[in-house]
This record gives sequence, C-alpha cells and structure tokens, in this order.
Amino acid sequence: MKRYGKVLLAAVLISVIVYGLAGCASQKLSCSQAAGQIAHSDNAAIKPVPRDEKWMTRYNLINERAKKGGDAQVIFLGDSITHGWEKVPQVWDEYFGKYKPINAGIGGDKTQHVLWRLEHGNIDGINPKVAVVMIGTNNSNKEEYTAEQIAEGIEAVVCTLRTKLPDTKVLLLAIFPRGSDEQRKDKTQNAAFNPQWAKNDKASRLASQLADGKMVVYLDINKKFLNNKGVMTRDIMPDLLHPEEKGYRIWAESILPTLEKMMAQ
Repeated sequence: MKRYGKVLLAAVLISVIVYGLAGCASQKLSCSQAAGQIAHSDNAAIKPVPRDEKWMTRYNLINERAKKGGDAQVIFLGDSITHGWEKVPQVWDEYFGKYKPINAGIGGDKTQHVLWRLEHGNIDGINPKVAVVMIGTNNSNKEEYTAEQIAEGIEAVVCTLRTKLPDTKVLLLAIFPRGSDEQRKDKTQNAAFNPQWAKNDKASRLASQLADGKMVVYLDINKKFLNNKGVMTRDIMPDLLHPEEKGYRIWAESILPTLEKMMAQ
C-alpha cells in the first residue's frame, strides 16, 4: 500500500468517526470508499507533487493569501481556468467580493499538484464556508491519464478538503468543455464535442458520485457555455480552453444561486 494511500485512508476514517458519519460518508461513493480505492492505486494523479520554481512563487503567494484570509468565506481551487479570474477582477468582485474569496488557481496544475498544495499550506489558517473546485483538464491531455484515473484525482482532492476542512462544503464543478488540439490550433474552428472533452465529461460524472447534496454538491454548468448546436464558440473561450470576460460572467451567474444556497445553509 502506498504511503499517501495509508495517510489519506487513515485521515478520512478518523474524520468519518469524529464527525458522526457526516459529509462524504453518506454519499453514493463515500470518501472512505474512495480512499480504499486510492490506497491500492498506482495512479500518478493521486500522488501529491510540486512543480517548478515559477509555480512555487504562485504557491507561496496563495499561502500568504491564506495567512491573511482568515475571514475568507469562499476559496476557488483549480488550474489556469480558475487562476484566470484575476484577469476579470470586476466580475470576481461583483459576484463574489462580499464573500472575501481566495483565488487558489495555478496555471498548468493537475490534480496531483493541487493535492500537494492542500498538504502544504494553501488552506492553512482558513475555514471557508465553501470551496469551489474545478480541476482535471490538464490531466486529460493526450493519453497520459484515463477518465477513471482523472476521476480518482478529483476524488482525492475533494476528500482531502473534507478531511482537512470538515466544516467546509465543496462545490464540485464538472470539468469545462474544451477544444481538441486540432480545433484550438485552427483559429477558424470552434469547439465541437471531441474525445478529450468526452474524457473530461466521463471523469466528471465518475467523480460526481461523491456528491451528497449537503457537504459535497456537484454542479455541471457546461451547457451554459455552448450554443444551441452544442458548440463552444471563441467569444466565450478565445483559445477554446480559457474563458474571457463573457465566459467568466457565465460561470459566475451559473454557480451563484447554488453558492448562495450553500452559504446560507
């Protein structure tokens, strides 16, 4: 059994006992079940690792935000898509400013990088009401990971959050639609459904089994980014991966009712 699997399994089981079988324990796929699967997995997507020096700079910045953000009510965790909220501060402030949110997105991150950050300071000293999680699209590049392996990585992120922040609800978002390499390179193309998009959809559905509707809520807003033909156009995501202001506004408007409900409960 891998060391990380032992640690996560033990932590989750303790959390389940201490918190009266609340949270993940009552889900269709519980965190204890997920930990049992992870403990016997050689999947790199669930093995926490850091990245390069540039990444460490951003990681340290998020640690500083956490140290100063003891009153933060929401944290957003993810990759460059989450990181990109900083390009549209007016939208961020309009929809989420009252919650004193922390942006904990880092461009290029995979599930294993988020896991390392959760274990090394990015959520230390904070106790937000909700963590908004959207991660996994970078794991889906080429054939490095299957949908099942990506789902395992997402599950590890969610259950680590539930263990380390037991009072924090998790709003788990489906991985957003994206263009294929071919579609992204051809500036005349928009993003039609493609194998990588399909892999992410499958990973999201598998990970959604953790949702219990209380402490973990799953939300798929992907159709909001598509036209009536099921195509994602470049006015929403100019590179068919990262939103621009219109896309971020769609994101904000699509999750706000659910987020407000979770905050109020």
